[in-house]
Formats: sequence, C-alpha cells, structure tokens
Amino acid sequence: MNTPAFSLEELRGLFLFERLSAEQLDWIREHAVLEEYSGGTTIFREGEPATCFYLLLTGTLRMTRNVGGNEVETNRSDQRGAYCGATQFFVGKQGEQSYSASVHAVSDLSFLTLPAEEFATRFRDWFPMATHLLEGMYLGWRNNDAVVGSRRRLLALGELSAGLTHELNNPAAAAVRATSALRERVAGMRHKLALLAKKDIDPDLLEQLLDVQERLVKLVSSAPKLSAMRQSDLEDEVSDWLDDHGIDQGWDLPAIFVAAGLTAESLEHVLESVGDAFLDAAVRWLAYALETEMLMGEIEDSTTRISALVGAAKQYSQMDRAPHQWIDVHEGIDSTLVMLNGKIPPGVKVVKDYDRSLPTLPAYAGELNQVWTNLIDNALGAMGETGTLTLRTGLVNDQVRVEVGDTGTGITDEVRQRIFEPFFTTKAVGEGTGLGLDISWRIVVDRHHGDLRVESEPGDTRFTVLLPTTEQPD
Repeated sequence: MNTPAFSLEELRGLFLFERLSAEQLDWIREHAVLEEYSGGTTIFREGEPATCFYLLLTGTLRMTRNVGGNEVETNRSDQRGAYCGATQFFVGKQGEQSYSASVHAVSDLSFLTLPAEEFATRFRDWFPMATHLLEGMYLGWRNNDAVVGSRRRLLALGELSAGLTHELNNPAAAAVRATSALRERVAGMRHKLALLAKKDIDPDLLEQLLDVQERLVKLVSSAPKLSAMRQSDLEDEVSDWLDDHGIDQGWDLPAIFVAAGLTAESLEHVLESVGDAFLDAAVRWLAYALETEMLMGEIEDSTTRISALVGAAKQYSQMDRAPHQWIDVHEGIDSTLVMLNGKIPPGVKVVKDYDRSLPTLPAYAGELNQVWTNLIDNALGAMGETGTLTLRTGLVNDQVRVEVGDTGTGITDEVRQRIFEPFFTTKAVGEGTGLGLDISWRIVVDRHHGDLRVESEPGDTRFTVLLPTTEQPD
C-alpha cells in the first residue's frame, strides 16, 4: 500500500474524475491510496464499517451478497474505474454506514482508494446542490422500495400460497373423507365376520373364505379403467348374478365389485368356495374388504399428492439447496407450474413438449424459477380465460432451449422492441411494475450467459430461453 503518483491526465482517465477541476484532482491525488490484492483475496465483507471508496484500476472483482445464509454473486467487473465500497458516502453520518456487499479479487487487482468520511465532506463542498439531490433521490428510492417491495413480495407470496393451499386442500379433503368412510367399513367387516361366526361356519371353510378374500383384494390395485358404458354393463351383469342367487338389498354391491375389478365370474368362484348357505354374508363381507382396500388406496394416493406438492414447493423455493448447482431444467418448470396452478383458468390447456434426454446444466436454480414464473404468468395474462400454454424444451447446439408459448393476442413490433426495458409495461396502473421481463433478461443473459428472445404474432407468442450446458468463464 502506497500513495500513487498519478498525473492529472491519468486521473481524468477514470470516468468519475474526467470533469473535475485541477484543484479537485489535486485533492484526490493527496488523499488517494493505491491498494493491491492477490487473486482470491477478500477486499471487504458485507456488514463491515464502510470506511473506503474503491475505484478499480486493474484486474477483475467479484461482488457477493449474503442471502439466507448463502453467498450469492451479484456482479463481476473488470472495467477500469468501476467503483465499490462506501458508495453512499454522501448520505448521512459515515460512522453509521456499512458495506452493502462483499468484494473479492478474482485475479490480481489494484484499487485507487479514498477515505469515505473525508471524501464525503469534500464532495459536499464541491457539489452542494448535487449532494442534496442525490440524498433525496437515494432516501426516497430506499423508502419507496421498502414499502412497495414489501407489498409486492407479500402479494406474490399470497398468490403462490393461495394456489398451493388450494392444491393441498383437494387431496387433504379426500384423505379425510376416505378415512371417515374407512372407519365405517372396518366396523361393517367386524359385524359381518360376527354373523359368519354365529352360523357356526366350519374353520376350514372360513380359512378358504379368507384365501378368496386375499386373492380378490389383490385385484384392486390392477383393476382396469373402464368407460362409463362398460362399467354400467358389468354392474348390470353383477346385479343380475346377485338377484339370481338371492342376495337381497344388494343395490350398492355391483358398483363396489366392478370398481375393484371383479365380474360375475369372480363371484362364481366365491360361491364355489363357501356354498349357498354362507353366500349372502360372505359376499357382503367381501364387499367391505374390497371397499376398505380401495379406500386405503385413495388415502395413499391423496397423501402422496400432498407429499409431491410439498416437494414441488421446496423445489420452487430451492430450500436446503446450494444457490448454484447442476440442474434438470424440467424440475424447475414443473414446480413452477404447480405453484401457479391456481392461476391457470379451466379454459387454458397446458401442453408439455419436453425433451427428457437433455443434459443437466449449471445454474442458479432459484433465479431460473423466477424466470419461469414471469414468463408463464405473462403468458396466462395474455390469454385470459381460454387458450393453450405450451412449454417446450430441446437442445440447440450446446445450449438448452426452453420455450414458453401462448395463443394470446400477440405483441406488437413497437412493444417487442422495448419489452425487456426496465419499468416498461403494457399493463394498467397498479397491475404491473415493468420489472418482470427486465429481471428475467438479467438472470438469463447476465447471470447465466444465455439468451432470451421473443417472437410474436396474433395467436402465437413464444419466449425462448437459451442456457449453456457448460460452465461459462466470466
């Protein structure tokens, strides 16, 4: 560390100082310090007192923020004159400020460093009006961002939570109904077993009946899916068989037997096993056993769906996962669809055209999920209540292609030219911030070194994301 012997011309070569006077540059020369760091060194850490204002002279720096206990890279630069450190030196009291991010040396680098407190005092003397304007703009932006950002996050969280709650409610309610019905069926089984016992059934015959029960119960899991007409025909056949064999008040039995995969021929095997004397009680006992098995299957299916939804929520939020990882892009798209399912109208058809042979790719999975959310949400907004949402993946050279298409009204040429600009939106006041596609662009292009494109005509709008399948040098 030493005082640099910079000439006025060299200082004016830094874009921040190019319009300063000779007197102002002399002050910079007197107070600036040249600091050099080796690659891999941490220059300063987020949260430490902000004592210095840094200007990059040579090398490459990397800036990170701590997000949920994980270090997330926010910027990387090798531009001469890029600045970092106490960048809000002109605001408030210096002793109260801290570094808003950590900065690390990617390669050997050098900084021109100024003491923040002294620089702030001199800056206010040089530019009093500009200082007031900057302070007002910065404080106003920070306050507005805190209020609007908090409200926006709550609204987004509310929408996603409502959708997830709606999806969880269906299988949870089904499991509760099935559990209640299962309790009744188990009680019925105990009652029918008692009736069989009162008839002094032969133990060997009871054992044979239990064998028949086990054999028929196994048919439940492989019961074929029937059309309404086929199911009705089979129920009529079973009903006729029951009537022919004197099973009275068995109007509810055919639907149970057919749903479990049984036919009139299956009931003939039951008759052969127990005989006419015990047929009525045996058939009703078997009906309870089969319905119990189907109810347990329904409970298993419901709880599996709940588990899958929770897993999708964790995948979407990237809980317990490293920020940067090798991912299957389909997992993020599918989890996003689950989270947005409550916003998909009944009249919108979702088509998935996935290339499952795609390789994994290095990515910030949580940030890409934000991209899928923005693109899918925009597509749904463009279609209204009816249309087709198409999600297509493929490989283009050494890049994974993800395409989000909709059949909405399309995007005009004028709008398409500005669609990725910050704060540009075609939505009504209060409905959009104009940041969704800008953020998506920065995540795809800046963070992942990919590309984001749009093609549109009425009835066919497609946003295409291209992501490299290999680690990219910065």
